[in-house]
Amino acid sequence: MEVAKTLLAFALLGLALWLFGRQAVSHQVSESLPIRYVRTEGVFQYLSKDELKAALMPLVAVGIIEADMQKIHTTVANLPWVKNVTVERVWPDTIDIKVSERKAYVRWGQNSLLTENGEIFSPSNVDQFQSLLLVEGPKNQEAKTLEIMKGVKTALDDQALELAEFNVNGREAWTLKLKTGLEIVLGRTGQLKKLQRFLDTLPILGQDKLAAMQVVDLRYPNGYAVSWKPEMEAIDWGKPQTQE
Repeated sequence: MEVAKTLLAFALLGLALWLFGRQAVSHQVSESLPIRYVRTEGVFQYLSKDELKAALMPLVAVGIIEADMQKIHTTVANLPWVKNVTVERVWPDTIDIKVSERKAYVRWGQNSLLTENGEIFSPSNVDQFQSLLLVEGPKNQEAKTLEIMKGVKTALDDQALELAEFNVNGREAWTLKLKTGLEIVLGRTGQLKKLQRFLDTLPILGQDKLAAMQVVDLRYPNGYAVSWKPEMEAIDWGKPQTQE
C-alpha cells in the first residue's frame, strides 16, 4: 500500500513537472516567435490601409501562437468597407489577410451606402459619393426599397429620364426626383401604374413642357396636377411657342 502511494506521488509530481515544462516551452516559443509580418491582399479603392493597420495593431503585438485568429477575422470583417475576409497563420512569423471590398451602388440617406444587393454600410467617407443616386426608405427595409427603386429607374431609363432621388416615407408613399430637378409625387397606392400613365403622356407633352415642370402630382385616379417652374408660370401652353 505504501509502495502504491509512493508511486502515485511520483506520478503526480512527474505530471506537474511535465505541465510546467510544457507551459514554459510554450511561453518561450511565444516570446521567441513574434509576429514580424502582416500581409494584406486585395484591391483597395476606398478601404484605408491606415484604418486597417490601426484595427490590427493591438491584435498582432503578440507571439504567433498567442495571436487570436478569430478576433483578427472579426475585427477586419467589421470594418465598413470589408465585404469578405480570410485570415491565416503562416509559420513561423506571418499573418496572411485576404480582403475583398464592398462596392457602393447608391446612397442610403445622408450617412450610409447600399451595395447592389441592398447591404447597408456606413463608412466615414460617405461624402465622396454625392454623385450616386440617393435612396431613402424605412429602417430595415433597405433591400426591398432598393428593388422598388430599380424598377422605377428602368421605367424612367426607357424614356431617357435619369433618376436622382427615390424616397419611400413611413406611410409607404413614393416621391421621385429626376436629375433635371422635376419632382414626381406618386402617393401610397398604384405607384407604378400611375408613373407609367404619366410617362405615356410625354410624347404628347413634348420636351419643352416637360422641362418647364417643377412638380408633377400623380395622386389622382384619372390624371395628374402640374406645378410649373416660377419662370414658366406666365406661359400659355395652349398657344404655339416661338423661338427667339
